[in-house]
Amino acid sequence: MATSAVAIGKVEVQRRKGEELPAGWGCDVNGIEAKDATDVIVDGGLFPLGGPEISGGYKGYGLALMVEMFCGILSGAHWGPHIRKWQAPNETRTADLGQFFMALDPAVFGEGFSERLQLLMDYHRALEPIAGVDSVLVPGDPERSHETLCHDSGGIPYHEALIRDMGIFAEKIKVDPMETLD
Repeated sequence: MATSAVAIGKVEVQRRKGEELPAGWGCDVNGIEAKDATDVIVDGGLFPLGGPEISGGYKGYGLALMVEMFCGILSGAHWGPHIRKWQAPNETRTADLGQFFMALDPAVFGEGFSERLQLLMDYHRALEPIAGVDSVLVPGDPERSHETLCHDSGGIPYHEALIRDMGIFAEKIKVDPMETLD
């Protein structure tokens, strides 16, 4: 999970589609909110969870530092400015991205964890959604929905710009392009 407002891959998809970035996704080299994905990818950066400071991004910044401590500092891996830049053409550093795993036994904290967790999920799913939205989702719901879409359509749906770029790359490295369903 990205501790930024969105993962860098979503910014890359917007760039490939030629679309502006939604508010709160990233900033340019001067820390000013950017609408152009290239400004974020080349010299800028992603906003933390919560977006810019005015909308509570400092809380996401704190969470990001905690994750950086666990995954970078504690694990002995690269962290912060020592991590190679996304898609930098002359980058030679090894990724060396650290991982952190925590195992908890819910039974240590009391009985009925599974039942209480289900009540929490059911409560949120039963909330009244905002206008124009079908339902309130909990973590895992969008992924299950996408899994169903992939199963029902017989493959993974990709934006046409990504398929085009993957075909250009396949040609460049002299391999067959990805097969697609029409």
